[in-house]
Amino acid sequence: MFSAVEINKQQAEFVIIGQGICGTFLSNYLHKVGKKFIVYDEAKPFTASKVASGVINPVTGRRIVKTWMIDDVMPFTVNAYQTLEKELNVSLIQQANILDFHPTTQMQLAFDERLPQETDYLKKVEQAEQWQQYFNYPFGIGETNPCWLIDINTLLIEWRKKLLKENVLIESKFEVEQPQTPNSKLQTILFCDGVAGFESPFFNMLPYSRMKGEALIVHIPNLPRTNMFKHGLNLVPWKNDLWWVGSSYDWKFENTEPTENFRKKTIAQLQVFLKIPFTIVDHIASERPANMERRPFVGLHPIHKNIGILNGMGTKGCSLAPYFAHELVEHLVHGKAINPLADVQRFKNILSR
Repeated sequence: MFSAVEINKQQAEFVIIGQGICGTFLSNYLHKVGKKFIVYDEAKPFTASKVASGVINPVTGRRIVKTWMIDDVMPFTVNAYQTLEKELNVSLIQQANILDFHPTTQMQLAFDERLPQETDYLKKVEQAEQWQQYFNYPFGIGETNPCWLIDINTLLIEWRKKLLKENVLIESKFEVEQPQTPNSKLQTILFCDGVAGFESPFFNMLPYSRMKGEALIVHIPNLPRTNMFKHGLNLVPWKNDLWWVGSSYDWKFENTEPTENFRKKTIAQLQVFLKIPFTIVDHIASERPANMERRPFVGLHPIHKNIGILNGMGTKGCSLAPYFAHELVEHLVHGKAINPLADVQRFKNILSR
């Protein structure tokens, strides 16, 4: 007698590897169009999705420029989270604009110069003096608006419950074989496996770049949770009275464990920035599936036509994953084109070797 999971495994048209943000939205959109699928996920505690801050920020970098494709991506992505939270009957998304407390005169001038050029997202802060009881900030404040905060842990947990209830989740590692895979003639296998993709026999030639991130979880009971705060580091509302404080962007590292250097440096920054007491509760770290081009990998393998990928989101997974998961499903089901800047076919020559 086969279990319900085994039956669904045999009947699945699509096999999804990984249930981070990419795998969650990919399975959600396949579910919406009535496609049968099975998801493999080992439930590791410290993946990039599970320790990420959950921030959608429309501007980036010291030059304070628009994030790639943000005008198209953000409206779609915000709607995607709002739709999914209704389906799951949980709260997943809230607007929480970033208050940028300029750490230097140069950064203040850079913000002021960009302000008239980026009126969609950059704003002057009204009544800035209200923040003086919480922070030290000699160089003024700017605002990025709108920004969004995603409760990633709730998203992953609640969607996982749904997958388990419907018997379409296998909580074990998917064993990859090349060039053949189980039921390869019948199933399309889609890799949403984050940093595990670095070792994939199908996609390990892609220009991945290992990037480690660390953050502290900090108890700051008297700090208003209406905004996210930036001052050389980011303070992001977490659970209860906790705050996510980080992050680092390390391209060279020996392991993915939290480091004492980051802890000491971040505590020192908080002591300078905050006027109110705080307590360190936890210290987390993970490796991000970044890539040298800073553009995601989306689509089907040029040789193995039943092997696909949705990966390489770097630090933009919260915003890019819903958008490109939908684009990939539209490609798989309706044959619609994938954005050429994200389509993995741009590496056809490398992947065809």
